[in-house]
Amino acid sequence: MKDRDIFFDLSDRVKLRIAGNDRLRFLNGQLTADIRKAKSSSAIEASLLNAKGKMNAHVFAFASTDSFILDAEPELKETLQTRLERYVIADDVTIEEVTGQLSILHVMSETAPALPIAKWITSAHRFGRPGWDFWIETSEHAQTFKQLSGDFVFCDSDRAEVLRIEQGIPRWGRELTDKIIPVEANLERSIDYEKGCYIGQEVISRMKMSGQRNKRLCGLISRRDLRLSPGMDLTDAPTGGKNAGWITSAARSERLSKEIALGYVKRGFDSAGTTLWAGDAIAAGQPVETNIVDLPFLP
Repeated sequence: MKDRDIFFDLSDRVKLRIAGNDRLRFLNGQLTADIRKAKSSSAIEASLLNAKGKMNAHVFAFASTDSFILDAEPELKETLQTRLERYVIADDVTIEEVTGQLSILHVMSETAPALPIAKWITSAHRFGRPGWDFWIETSEHAQTFKQLSGDFVFCDSDRAEVLRIEQGIPRWGRELTDKIIPVEANLERSIDYEKGCYIGQEVISRMKMSGQRNKRLCGLISRRDLRLSPGMDLTDAPTGGKNAGWITSAARSERLSKEIALGYVKRGFDSAGTTLWAGDAIAAGQPVETNIVDLPFLP
């Protein structure tokens, strides 16, 4: 299966419609990206932070005629709208959840295939490759899915997870939590350092100036092809070593014929080629020897 020949069903993502005359100013005070760069034909990637620069959410956003549409992982359904509404004070802004009304089918290809039934077609780099979001009314989901299946291979959630890990893409609930600063997760692409103030900006700006971070998201490969698992601790020696981080996601990559993982590695241990040992519950109690590699795993 080639990356450019597949499509994904992202319809379970939470979706919010942000409207009102102050919507642009309001969102620019919340998002790490510049919402002015969101177009009807192209989505931007952004994070919402707390005052300490830690993540509250990771979203994609695009502009419709009279509103902005945001989407995020389903795990944020109970918190994303509340987080935004907390800062609506005297603003002319309305926030409406439209998750049940709209579906998203994402096609990975250089150019957008013809799909007249789509309500919006926006470019979005969700899996480290050029892709297109087809936003459709939920009632049209089955028909649209069938139409895309004629030209593309459906990538189910299990295969999508492997592809995500191979591409080093962080995900909410795994790599992205309220303990993480976006720079640590390699999300500089979601940060506009030239825009105006937003919540958490001071922390992000200080990290930019210092050029340092306490930890960063890295790729790891099992040297003896033993399985890696989320939650395994990383140390710099097989026994009695210093704590060097932890694994957040893991998978078997058939394209690499290797066991691979994503994990946070502390500063001083995070250079490509460094050997770290993961956990002690695999291989009859023996830790798994791993090597740090640059992300993505596959070009």
